[in-house]
Amino acid sequence: NFRCPFCHNAGLVLAPESEPLIETEEVLKVLRKRKGILDGVCVTGGEPTLDPGLTGLLAQIKELGYPVKLDTNGSRPQVIRHLTEQGLLDYIAMDIKAGPERYPAVCGVSPDIDAVRESVQWLLSGAVPFEFRTTAVKGLHTSEDFRQIGPWIAGCPDYYIQNYVPSERV
Repeated sequence: NFRCPFCHNAGLVLAPESEPLIETEEVLKVLRKRKGILDGVCVTGGEPTLDPGLTGLLAQIKELGYPVKLDTNGSRPQVIRHLTEQGLLDYIAMDIKAGPERYPAVCGVSPDIDAVRESVQWLLSGAVPFEFRTTAVKGLHTSEDFRQIGPWIAGCPDYYIQNYVPSERV
């Protein structure tokens, strides 16, 4: 639901039909085989909360005994809350794309910034362990973005700024 120009998974968003489809049972088969070897499962995207099958998939992963981390853009706070209340998430990593005023420029769309703010506030309430992170892109982010982000996420336990790394797929 975002169109960030620096997304490493743009194919999932812009041309999902060109990406290989791995059936759920195949994923679960690998997870069963690697039980005791893998530490957990990270569900990422695009934006995984858009998938109507996410709750069922997470339930199956949790049945196997794996802790689950969700990577999200925070645009669907009701889904994040629901998944947490169902005991399906052990950790959330939420992208803070930019300062609130510059979300449209950085996301490539005009997202519901109130929904993103709601996710931030809910995570800050401590319902589930979490981190915030921003991928800093030279020429796209400004120092003003980070001046706005600081007060917005004040009190968070972990905030990571990661440098954008160019990729063939971007």
